[in-house]
Amino acid sequence: MEITIRAELKNILSYERKMYFGRMGIYQIFLRIIKNHPDYYAWKYIKQMRKTSYYYSKRNNNLIYSILYILNSRAFNSMGRKLGIESGENVFQEGLRLFHTNGIVVNGNARVGKNCCLYGNNCIGNDGITRGCPKIGDNVRICVGGKVLGDIEIADEIVIAAGAVVVKSCSERGAILAGIPAKIIGYRTDKTFLE
Repeated sequence: MEITIRAELKNILSYERKMYFGRMGIYQIFLRIIKNHPDYYAWKYIKQMRKTSYYYSKRNNNLIYSILYILNSRAFNSMGRKLGIESGENVFQEGLRLFHTNGIVVNGNARVGKNCCLYGNNCIGNDGITRGCPKIGDNVRICVGGKVLGDIEIADEIVIAAGAVVVKSCSERGAILAGIPAKIIGYRTDKTFLE
C-alpha cells in the first residue's frame, strides 16, 4: 500500500499503534519499552515501514524527499535485518500485526490486504518458477511456519494453519487451509469472523 498523503500516514500509524498498545497507559507502554518487549520492536518496524512508504511516493517530487526516502529506506532495511524480516515497504495495507518477527520473508511484489496477522517464520513470495507473487485478501491470519507461494489469490478471512504451504488459489471466504500442499480443512466460526 503506497501512502501518498501525510494525513493518511498519521491515520494508519494511529490505527496500528492501537493494535499494539491498545488502551495501555503511559506507564505500561514505558515498561514495554524498558523491558525490550517484542511488540515494541514490531511496532517500531511497522512505523518505519509506513514512513518509508510515504517518502517512496514523494521521492520524485523534489530532492529532499528523495534523500528522506533513502534515509528511511536504509533505517527500515537495517531494522528488518535486526528483527529477521525481509519485506518491501508497499506490500501491506493498514492493520499489519506481527506476533513474532523472526524469519518473515515477503516479496516486494506481493500484495496483502488489511488486518493481516503474521505469527513468525512466514514466507510470502514467488514459487521460484514464475515471477508472480500472491495477492492476499483482508483479515488473513498466517500462523507459524505458514507459506504462501506463487501467482495465487487468497480470499478474505482465511486462516493458514501452522506449517501449511499454500501453492493454489483459494476463493472461499473464511476457509482454514492446512497441509503441504495446503487444502481446505474447515471454515472459521469465531465471533470476529461472523460479525
